[in-house]
Amino acid sequence: MTANIDNLKAGGASERRSALLGLARRLTNKRAAPLFVLIALCVLITIANPSFIEPRNLVRIANSAAVPLTLAMGLTFIILLGSIDLSVEGSLSVAAMVVVLLAANDANTNQFGWLAVFAAIAASTVMGLATGLIQTMLRIPSFMATLGVWFIGLGISVYMLGGSAVRLMDPSIRNLALARFAGLPLGVWVALGAFAFACTIQYHTRLGRYIMAIGGGEDLAELSGVNVRRVRILAFGLAGFFFGMAGVLSAAQLGRSDAVIADGRLFAAVTAVVVGGTALTGGEGGVVNTLIGVLIVTILGNGMILLGVSPYVQQTAQGLMIIAAVALSLDRIRLQIVK
Repeated sequence: MTANIDNLKAGGASERRSALLGLARRLTNKRAAPLFVLIALCVLITIANPSFIEPRNLVRIANSAAVPLTLAMGLTFIILLGSIDLSVEGSLSVAAMVVVLLAANDANTNQFGWLAVFAAIAASTVMGLATGLIQTMLRIPSFMATLGVWFIGLGISVYMLGGSAVRLMDPSIRNLALARFAGLPLGVWVALGAFAFACTIQYHTRLGRYIMAIGGGEDLAELSGVNVRRVRILAFGLAGFFFGMAGVLSAAQLGRSDAVIADGRLFAAVTAVVVGGTALTGGEGGVVNTLIGVLIVTILGNGMILLGVSPYVQQTAQGLMIIAAVALSLDRIRLQIVK
């Protein structure tokens, strides 16, 4: 009888140890690492400067994250394919230009209101579809195809704006940045809506599953009956849709469109996606990871401003963060060749 009790106790202790080891493995899993980085970052900044957690600063962080989050949603789908989209700034510039020139502004007499918003998103979506067609039909690497579209978009935007800044004077569109609901700017709610839509696409649609399958192995996906060309075109069009939304939000926040409205947006979007844990090799990660990555990048920038860190040091920190994130996301055991 005593031996049985001892065996039961030993078995229970063994089960507890196994459970603890399993928990430790989950906590140290690289997929969970970005979340713990985010939590640690918030705690450290709060200790260094308690004003970080003041409601006014938290609203400022949310507002700063709105455009990067919307952009990064679109870029995430392309990176999940194992490709890259450098047309972010060109597409955003075109969308911002279209919404400003078609809505009430100080350069012409147009007053199309919210039709201008839909036209801007449609223009960016068409650019994305065109990018997908160029990349798949001409079999051009995504890097070069999207680089060309980036410069085409910037050129069109600068030409249509006449090389100057045009003010957005439509109050209903400006309210995306100025009006609030439940304490947050409307633009933040739009960005959260974009995130919810992206989650629906990735986790609850065939397109999302196909994108993950192609990123995990394009040859295997094609053998399984996936129309790789069609999925790629749709993915680039989807990315253009999100870039268009970001362009509208940017114009609403700044109250204008000009040649430099998109400067730095590509770097911020790529940083957020990679830091969140989505692998550049494709097929691993997703939009939830990207949300965490956007928050890490935005909170780090906000925290360094609160702590009085030089902007040049901030850029250095972001560069180091990208290198570390890529190094942690790559499986160097399976990666035989580094190009």
